[in-house]
Amino acid sequence: MATFKAVVIEKSESGQSAALKDFDEAGLMDGDVTVRVEWSTINYKDGLAITGKAPVVRRFPMIAGIDLAGIVEQSSNPQWKPGDRVVLNGWGLGETHLGAFGEKARVKGDWLVPLPAGMSARDAMAIGTAGYTAMLCVMALERAGVTPDKGPVIVTGAAGGVGSVAISILARLGFQVIASTGRAQEGDYLKSLGAAEIIDRKELTGPVRPLARERWAAGIDSVGSTTLANVLSMTRYGGSIAACGLAPRIASSGFCRWPITSPSRSCSTCCTARRR
Repeated sequence: MATFKAVVIEKSESGQSAALKDFDEAGLMDGDVTVRVEWSTINYKDGLAITGKAPVVRRFPMIAGIDLAGIVEQSSNPQWKPGDRVVLNGWGLGETHLGAFGEKARVKGDWLVPLPAGMSARDAMAIGTAGYTAMLCVMALERAGVTPDKGPVIVTGAAGGVGSVAISILARLGFQVIASTGRAQEGDYLKSLGAAEIIDRKELTGPVRPLARERWAAGIDSVGSTTLANVLSMTRYGGSIAACGLAPRIASSGFCRWPITSPSRSCSTCCTARRR
């Protein structure tokens, strides 16, 4: 049987381990499309999975990697044919389904989207899951009716992957962006992306007041916990916050209006919380 190189996570009585190994293609999971992986991204979740710092991996052995860009090698799915260039984000890759840190991946065709014309696989993964998440947040704000004339928009975790892309997108759309970061040395970088103002993250990590002074019309939060609670309390009446960072950890504060079914896990999709 053919084998390919992959980063394989295994678990034994002595604990979890990860190593670059030869993986038997016959061991790939069910799916109607086989993709030759060209590029992937190392995400925070991948770091947790490989190190075993959090229970990200749900089956063993597991090939790590939650996103990929590559070329279809085989397909029984009518949407795809060999040679098609595709992108995949999420769908349990690297958690419940063998992931992207290998030379091949077998997945369901419904999980794939076409690689945009004019974009390389490397470019797609440079944007990666962080960029995908940032765009979901921007779209959530747009659905909530947020427009540049409503006022400034706060972005937390601004120097990270989600924050950086969110600032760039929002600035290009004409928003006045306030960037919150704990890395003051990244100020010039954030301004080059389009941030109009930089604030220290300490301003958002203190004791939470139910209603603080209104400072922004909307925001994108990739931090969660106390930061998100403070961001919400400082949002103008009728404003919206797209939250994608550990939102369940503030469930007890009463800010989140969505049911929390798994408090130990972070949000997997963006939600919008409105100030009432």
